[in-house]
Order: sequence, then structure tokens, then C-alpha cells
Amino acid sequence: MIKIKIVIRLLFLLVLTLGCVFYAPTISPTVDIPTAVVVKEAQEEIFLPHVELLPASPLPTALSPVATSTAPTPTATAAPTEAKVATPESPPTATPIPPPVLKPDYGIQIDPNDQDLARVLRWVEGLGFRWVKVQVEWSFAEARANEYRWEDLDRVVALVNEFQFDLLIGVVDAPGWLRAGVGYNGPPTDPAEFGRFMTAFATHYAGQVTAYELWNEPNLSREWYGETLNPAAFVTLVAQGSQAIRQADPQALIISGGLGVTGIDDGIQAIDDRRFLREALNAGLAQWVDGIGVHPYGYANPPWERASDTTHTASAWNEHPSFFFLDTLEDYHAILQAAGVTLSLWPTEFGWPSVQGIRSENLPSDFAYPYAAWVTEEMQAQYLVEACRLMDERPWVGPFFVWNLNTVVVWGAERPEAVFSLLRPDTAWRPAYIALRVHEP
Repeated sequence: MIKIKIVIRLLFLLVLTLGCVFYAPTISPTVDIPTAVVVKEAQEEIFLPHVELLPASPLPTALSPVATSTAPTPTATAAPTEAKVATPESPPTATPIPPPVLKPDYGIQIDPNDQDLARVLRWVEGLGFRWVKVQVEWSFAEARANEYRWEDLDRVVALVNEFQFDLLIGVVDAPGWLRAGVGYNGPPTDPAEFGRFMTAFATHYAGQVTAYELWNEPNLSREWYGETLNPAAFVTLVAQGSQAIRQADPQALIISGGLGVTGIDDGIQAIDDRRFLREALNAGLAQWVDGIGVHPYGYANPPWERASDTTHTASAWNEHPSFFFLDTLEDYHAILQAAGVTLSLWPTEFGWPSVQGIRSENLPSDFAYPYAAWVTEEMQAQYLVEACRLMDERPWVGPFFVWNLNTVVVWGAERPEAVFSLLRPDTAWRPAYIALRVHEP
């Protein structure tokens, strides 16, 4: 009897075991998603707003969006027999930069001597700017009387138009054969020669140039070399160029050459820009132009500071309104209002220099911009963006142009103007480039 009971129990256990095998619900294997993958997927959707957290990056060779890595698809694994801790992958090293915000009234001056001009214009596209400024030396375009060298400029103008930018061309420096042997960087002895040249220029490029800036900083001896500084003489020169352009290309806008801000008013090295503007307006400047050029550089001072402030960020170049961005804008506007002139101000140059990432801070004693050692790259970025905000808030400010994009790439870090560039010598973006790219007007 006992043996029969043992057999029956064994048969019962066997049946029970087989039932568990055939009728138990199926259990899905667990999926182990590494923590690093989850973090990576999240970061691909986040663009950090702080410039200092974004490393400067070389421009992609094409204008397609910045490529981002794709998180690997997790695969199912068998259920572990014991708990295991997943080993996290290395986190991503950089955060993707968002596409540029379009800014139709923003522009930048480029150096067209770059061997890859299309690359330069892609850099401008990467900022979201719609204006490009190029400065042309008359002495190069017409080295001999009535023999014009348009070929190099033809290539520039055609490509700028192909990219559908608005183009501002500044015209400077009469050839020596029109200057009675006093060198370059100055006006022709006979201002009518400027009208003759601009007739040929505007006729050749009719419909391809959006605006012309006639001359550059005529209140400085280095730009009016060999001639006595004279606001009325500048107006005469502008009148000759303006009449020629309006005859040859009526759609083109005409901007008066922006004045230099120096704090000097000796009549030899410089005439104070505010005084020069008043006298030029009295001589009839407004009737010949569609906008008044202005170069509101801030030296090492933040764009929101004023000369009258009780304290200053910079410990020098802060004792005169000419050294302050906002003072220059507001003073010019007040001068135009007092003269009954309703023209817009066109900041055809503005910027802040920084040696950081460009060259040593041990600048030579004769360096043109010694205050560049006082401005970090982060400060440069902040000042440029805030300057743009200040101009956007003022309806009497027209299109404005950062100076400059790529001097450092074309001429190297030893060129003084390189400290203003938005790129580094290896073409990496400086923080200012990124800040302007993502800035929303």
C-alpha cells in the first residue's frame, strides 16, 4: 500500500511539472538600455543658450544642417540570471548648434581676397545676415586713366548676387596720378574726377549693387591724406559721386562715408566727428545721400555705457563720448534732428577687438588697437549682440555692418585688424560668431 501511494505521488508531481511547462504565460526578456544612451538622445534635442559652453567649430563644407549622431537602437537580450549594472557610454562631447536666425538688416564686411570666396559667403549665410559689405580701392580699379580692372570685382559681385545678398560697396583711395604725387588714401585733386569714375563704376554694375558708401572716415588725415581736412570739400566729393550714380543706376542707394571716432579735434590729424557732421550737413550733405554713414566703435567700453556714467568697465579710453557706441549713435541722431534731417543712420562699421584666440596679449607699443587686450572673446560676443539689440530698438537706424568677418583668415594673426574678426586663424568660429548666429532681432 505504501509503495502504491509513493508511485501515485510521483505521478502527480510529474503531471504538475509538465503543466507548468506547457501552460505557463510567456515572459518577455528584459531590455537593458544604457543610461548614457538616454542622456545622448535627450541632448540631441537641446541647444545650450550660453555661448561659453559651445566650442568654436570650423564651418561645414556645405550649408546642410550640422550633422548629429544617432543613438543606437537597443537590442533585446535574455533575462539576466542576476542583477547587473549597465556600463554607461561616454557622453557626447559637443552640443549641436541650431540653424542661424535670419536677420535681414544685419550685414558684415568681408575681405574678398580669400581664395575660396564661396566659403566666405557661406560663413555669412551661417550668421543669418543678408547684407555684405566690400571696400573697393579706386586706385586699384583704375591704375591708369580710363583703363578699368573690373575682372576681380566682377567675380565678387556676381557671386554675392548668386547668393542673393544685398551688397554695399565702399569706394575709397583715388589713384596717385590724380593726386599730384601726394600718395594714396586721399581724394582726387579735382573732385569731378570722382564723378567720372563713379559713372563708369555704376554703369558697369547697374542693378547689381544695392548701395554705395562714398569714401571712408574723411575727418581723419590717414583717409584724406595730402589734403586739408574740410567737411565742405567732402560734401563736394560726395555730390560728384552721387550725381553719377543716380544717373547710371537710379535704384542704388547712396550712403555718406562713415566718420572716424577718435576724440581728436586739432584739424590736422582729425576733426571731431560730431563737429564734422554738423558742418557737412550745413554744406548740404543730406541732399546727396539716402543715409548717413556712422562708425560707432566702442573701444573697450560696453555698448550700453555712456561717457557720463560715474563708473566704467574700462580704465582708459573712456573720457570722451567718441569712445562710446551708444553716445555716438544718440549724438548723431540728435545732430540730424537739429538740422531737420530725417535720414537714417547706417552703421557701416562697428565692432570690438579681442586678442584672445588670435595672438599674444603682449602687444607691441605701436599696435593700432591696444585695448584689444582688455576684451575677452566672451566680452566681444556679448558686446556685439547687445549693440545689435540697441540698434534694433532704434527705428532711425538702418542696416548695420559688423567689422569684420575674415581678415585674420586672409592676412594672418599679425594683421592688426585680425583682432576684430569673427573667425580664428584656422577658420574656427569665435564665440561672437556663434552668438550672432543664434541672436534673434
